Amino acid sequence: MSGRPRLALHWRVLVVFIGAVLVWLFLHHDALLGRDYSRTTHVVRAVLTTALVVPLVVAARRLLDRRPWAGLGLPSLRAGWRRLLLGMACWLVPAAVGFALCLGLGWVEISLRTSLGDAVRVAALLVVLVLLYEALPEELVFRGYLQHSLATRLPAWQAAVGQAALFTAFGFLVGAARSPDRLLLFFVFALLLGGFRAATGDIWAGIGFHVAFQTVAQLFGDVGGVFDVRGADVLGGVAMGAIPFTVGWTVVRHLYRDRLDWRAVGPEAVS
Repeated sequence: MSGRPRLALHWRVLVVFIGAVLVWLFLHHDALLGRDYSRTTHVVRAVLTTALVVPLVVAARRLLDRRPWAGLGLPSLRAGWRRLLLGMACWLVPAAVGFALCLGLGWVEISLRTSLGDAVRVAALLVVLVLLYEALPEELVFRGYLQHSLATRLPAWQAAVGQAALFTAFGFLVGAARSPDRLLLFFVFALLLGGFRAATGDIWAGIGFHVAFQTVAQLFGDVGGVFDVRGADVLGGVAMGAIPFTVGWTVVRHLYRDRLDWRAVGPEAVS
């Protein structure tokens, strides 16, 4: 595209990063929907997050980058559904093994607070809410726009580390990651998803992995409110974290080993 020169890369990255932070701070402000959690506020925030973040990225791509949407790594669902399911499976299968291990060894005890039907309904709702509130908007901003932008100037490994650092800073600024363990989780999780983006070439696998992880974490936590868990820290660290993160990345790296090149600098679409 022709016209006036674009903003320098660091300014474009900063504008989108600050825009994302402001969206999440706005949606979490007590004056907007109140401080207390409810399923209704969760639904409203989820819908508004996607409704605000997607136009933000579209505007940045058109007005700041003046480049086509294709470079962001979000092709149609028809083109990406296999990688979406791959990402979900990369978390769900090893996590199931981790749950079985923790329960079998007596490290964790889980009891159902309500009926099984209610738990299934809550799980189905959380899949949609996680997709709209976290997985789609966060992957689009950080592994889509920011990692892609960095990868047009830096080797793939530096772009992945860079977006992970930005994602960790984002978590701190919006209040989701203030303790050392949460900051470490944000960084490792973002680094893993950045690896998925570098390996597969788009963000569908990352969206699938993100949806699976966050849905189950919320289902067995306070948000879901349908299970009592003894040993939640072990369950989170082993069954939801260490095992699926390690196995998931091993699978993706193996499947895309011929494509993954950590030293490559990605091209920028110009049409």
